[in-house]
Amino acid sequence: MDNREIAKIFYKIGNFLEMEGVSFRPQAYQKAAFVLESMKESVADIYKQGGLNALEQIAGVGKNLAERIEEYLKTGHIRYYEKLKKETPIEVEELIAVEGLGLKKVKKLYQELGIRNLSDLEKAAKKHKIAGLAGFGETTEKNILEGIAFLKKSKGRFLLGEIFPKVEIIKKKLEKLEGVERVDVAGSVRRMKETIGDIDFLVISKKPKRVMSFFASQPEIKKIWGMGSTKLSVRTKEGFDVDIRVLPKKNYGAALQYFTGSKEHNIALRRIAIEKGMKLSEYALFKKGKIIVGSSEEGIYQALGMEIIPPELRENQGEVEASLKRSLPKIIKLTDIKGDLHVHSDWDGGENSIKEIALISRQLGYEYIGIADHTKFLRIENGLDEKQLTKRNREIEKLNQVQTGFRILKGAEVNILKNGSLDIKDEALKKLDFVIAGVHSNFKMAEKEMTERIIKAMKNPHIDIISHPTGRILKRRDEYEIDFDKILRAAKQFNVALEINSYPERLDLKDRNIRLAKEAGVKMIINTDAHHISQLEYIKYGIAQARRGWAERKDILNSLPVDKLLSFFK
Repeated sequence: MDNREIAKIFYKIGNFLEMEGVSFRPQAYQKAAFVLESMKESVADIYKQGGLNALEQIAGVGKNLAERIEEYLKTGHIRYYEKLKKETPIEVEELIAVEGLGLKKVKKLYQELGIRNLSDLEKAAKKHKIAGLAGFGETTEKNILEGIAFLKKSKGRFLLGEIFPKVEIIKKKLEKLEGVERVDVAGSVRRMKETIGDIDFLVISKKPKRVMSFFASQPEIKKIWGMGSTKLSVRTKEGFDVDIRVLPKKNYGAALQYFTGSKEHNIALRRIAIEKGMKLSEYALFKKGKIIVGSSEEGIYQALGMEIIPPELRENQGEVEASLKRSLPKIIKLTDIKGDLHVHSDWDGGENSIKEIALISRQLGYEYIGIADHTKFLRIENGLDEKQLTKRNREIEKLNQVQTGFRILKGAEVNILKNGSLDIKDEALKKLDFVIAGVHSNFKMAEKEMTERIIKAMKNPHIDIISHPTGRILKRRDEYEIDFDKILRAAKQFNVALEINSYPERLDLKDRNIRLAKEAGVKMIINTDAHHISQLEYIKYGIAQARRGWAERKDILNSLPVDKLLSFFK
């Protein structure tokens, strides 16, 4: 937890310094923050074992930042951050969350209009005070209001990728507690929804009071909403709510089923139970007042004449009917994935060398890894030009010469420019094993123009994959306007795969579009878009997204061995 808290503060310090036009130091804080939040080892443990010197050995930290970390570990605060916050009393992260607002614009809004937070921004935009500022205009003002409305829709929700690591920490703590026999997470986390409102845990234990008292006393708990004999409701310091229910074995399966499925899924199951002369509740499945089954979740479905439905599908989107007909899809599993084709190396601003990426990929059990560095249009990401791409390719070829049973694939993520052309020459693309193309600019185009833009890129014979096809950023930016049916037809016609991007802020394609792509016979590929080796683990979120979209192994290209994968592309 300390890692993430310190990383948040470092990001904020970096933003303050960048807003003031300070050179180099903003990037130092941001890089250190990125490393800290990516680390598995706790900085508190590192400090206990080796003191200040051990903190200095963390990549990107050094003496000055190590002292800041030490101060936080000792006091829970960083005075330098408090000073910056006092000097510039702006809710920076709140404001830059609005699509189109960067740090320079935030500073200008503060200087010109005294805007400190989202509420100030909305009032100023509604009174048309922003349009007249140099560098803004009516379109920017309109976009700001749209961005604020979008943020309001997402309020109180947390990204799956934010919540899931915390869920695993809580689960491990509970599992280690004496007297606890079993722990499961339920609700929308178990269904692996894109965003999460709160977390539900179910526990089997004969000592419920011990479980309640133990968790209520944890340092991450900010407020106790209620504590009964078998249920505890709390809020954590990070702002999300957790419910823990302690149950006897005889009711556990029914409770797990009840607290996992969506409301609509559970209503459908209760209706089936009634049709069969039974009654289903969170306690058990009953017939004439007697328990038919309660301890086993699988038993509940079997007694209703159904296949067990994977948690990700329990949304009442046709899975109930398919289960009754024994026709549920055999959805993709993490173990089906043989490689990741969207990984950024230190050639284009990623944190790790190609050699390091390959090493970790082999440890993950992959047969191949695809290096897909940005090309030259994205200067902010150190995009590669044709000459740099050639040099990087040579490095990959040399690495491939000294390893067996594993292959590094030469790729690139090229930019689809506003007119649908690409930002790098075909001669350079010919030399790659695969090419990803993505939209990284001009997101506000009309539906017809944006659709034509993407389809024009698909027609280029060197393009194999469209990355994050709808461009959404969860909790920040909606999808851009496209005719998705036309995109699917073009993907099928030109043999182009659509990416399921595992990055927690993207998860693009969304589940509904995955299902449409599957029905249209369009192949997909699950990639992480990793910029650090720790982010290769994001693949689990892409897998979850694919499962929610009913995707099977046959639908996902990187379930193929490398020769068959490259054969599809070429």
